[in-house]
Amino acid sequence: MTDLNTRIHDAESRLLEELRRQRRRLRETTQDGAGVSIGQKVADAVAATIGSWPFIIIQSCLLAGWVTLNVIAWIQHWDPYPFILLNLALSFQAAYAGPFILMSQNRQQDIDRRKAETDYQVNVKAELEIELLHTKIDALKEQELADLARAVRSLTEALETRRT
Repeated sequence: MTDLNTRIHDAESRLLEELRRQRRRLRETTQDGAGVSIGQKVADAVAATIGSWPFIIIQSCLLAGWVTLNVIAWIQHWDPYPFILLNLALSFQAAYAGPFILMSQNRQQDIDRRKAETDYQVNVKAELEIELLHTKIDALKEQELADLARAVRSLTEALETRRT
């Protein structure tokens, strides 16, 4: 009995190790980016940085400082009131960051599409399994009804033989 338990335990351990290896491989390809180019990694990093609260807070502080220094500067205004230089800098930032964000969104869209395809395949398989279970349950019901009909027939025959 203990020999059987150790063989089962060894088989379970091998199976678990194989599943862990497969999960690790899958995680490495999706997260670390075995199929991800350097440009895609840079685009993801730029989009993550620009879309973060620290970036928004730091940029807001820099903009407030720029405006404040140019409004109250007594000696030199390097960007007077319409703040044309600031507008140019922000336009440059938007024009430069836009393609990075779009590349990152396209990559995320591809990842989401692959996940949706996988979910669809899982749902189709689950639907097929449910159909199979329904078929088995229907077959069991039919078998049970046939057994009940046979039992009723045999009981009816037994009652008829007793009456005669």
